[in-house]
Amino acid sequence: MIPGWTETDLPAPQPRDGSELSGMTADPDCRITGSIYQMYRGVARSEDDRRWLAGQRVRYDITRIPPATFCNEFVKTKGHYHPVNTAGIAYPEVYEVLAGRAHYLLQRPDHSDAVLVEAAAGTIVLIAPGYGHVTINPGDQVLVMANLVSTSFSSEYQPYEALHGAIYYELADGTFVPNPSYLRAPPLRRLRPADLLPLGIPEGCSLYDLVARRVPLDWLDAPERFAGLLSLRSAE
Repeated sequence: MIPGWTETDLPAPQPRDGSELSGMTADPDCRITGSIYQMYRGVARSEDDRRWLAGQRVRYDITRIPPATFCNEFVKTKGHYHPVNTAGIAYPEVYEVLAGRAHYLLQRPDHSDAVLVEAAAGTIVLIAPGYGHVTINPGDQVLVMANLVSTSFSSEYQPYEALHGAIYYELADGTFVPNPSYLRAPPLRRLRPADLLPLGIPEGCSLYDLVARRVPLDWLDAPERFAGLLSLRSAE
């Protein structure tokens, strides 16, 4: 069910109900009911790993998104931003696709930039500081992804709610259409996943390998010290 994990390794899943996407789809009359994906928060293989993660102020999560379409749109997450920390830098996040395919749709809070990152299994994707993001399952297989994120903040969903979703909608035929609730939509840039070696993530290394090897994750909780390494520019 979850590659590399058994049911005994995982906490109880937190289901996400389709009603949370009410009013946030290309079809404003679309109504979605029932669980559409599941989240496993605070996953760890051992109590030592859990204590180490807590000391880093970082959480490891797994999300499972079965394939589906709703009102001619692929299944997706609601979308959220990360707040700015006391140093004035927004918190980043990093994802790894464990199975299936993912589209990460990123956007700036001022709507000046919109970015699509396509990721297959084994790909690690950085959500750079200052970008909100929606995850889309564009395929016919279950999407399973892991993430590492700071525990020092709560995600901000209200900006997406106020504008009825992301700046673009991805329809079930793979096309992207602008969300008319936004005053303007910048061209959608397509980027390759960034090279994360400068952050201590070598090619072929999984996110949980970073935990097992005790690789410092302070760039997730103190991004101001790594601002030059957390840009999307290197992925173009």
